[in-house]
Amino acid sequence: MRLRKKPWIPQALEDYRGKELLEDDLEQYKGHWSDQVLGGRPVHLEIGCGKGQFLAAMSQLHPEIGYLGMETQREVCYYAVKKLREAEIPNARIIHADAAHLLEWFEPGEVDQIFLNFSDPWPKARHAKRRLTYRTFLAEYKKILKPGGHLRFKTDNDDLFAFSVEEFKEFGLKILALTTDLHHTDILNEAQTEYEQKFSTRGKNINFCEVQF
Repeated sequence: MRLRKKPWIPQALEDYRGKELLEDDLEQYKGHWSDQVLGGRPVHLEIGCGKGQFLAAMSQLHPEIGYLGMETQREVCYYAVKKLREAEIPNARIIHADAAHLLEWFEPGEVDQIFLNFSDPWPKARHAKRRLTYRTFLAEYKKILKPGGHLRFKTDNDDLFAFSVEEFKEFGLKILALTTDLHHTDILNEAQTEYEQKFSTRGKNINFCEVQF
């Protein structure tokens, strides 16, 4: 998700830092995301949370669960933290960080579930290692997830989906659910992202896979 630069956002974000927005000294939370940040709740992590629509919806549907949304683009974080504050959501936070460094911020087994929603497809073959479903990322997810933890993956990109399913299989993950047309199945789909709403409205199929580590 690329946005036109808005010079007022950095200053606006100052009011959210250390509250809805976490971006400084993230190592201090390692091993303590549940008790120090999320009120003792189980930790569910969305990597690439964008403007936070999915995260905000899920956290309201499940106040008993703690949600962390990770986003690399700081300006995009503004829209997510704004949603959390306006809805007075106590069980979610936005992390401005790059998922390439997950092991620096999470202890083994600290996360209960991971969501990957409409991740950058990195369509060129030479960029395959940057895809969030590439095996090196899967290895990191396995470390931070509790044994038997789940990953739920949604995308409109058919090529990325095919690639990802093969990666899941090669990595030895157990596939719990798989479809190339999520909205025409009875698979639970409690919240949609902005991208999901946009593409499904246009008639684009939504791919989904849930795996267990």
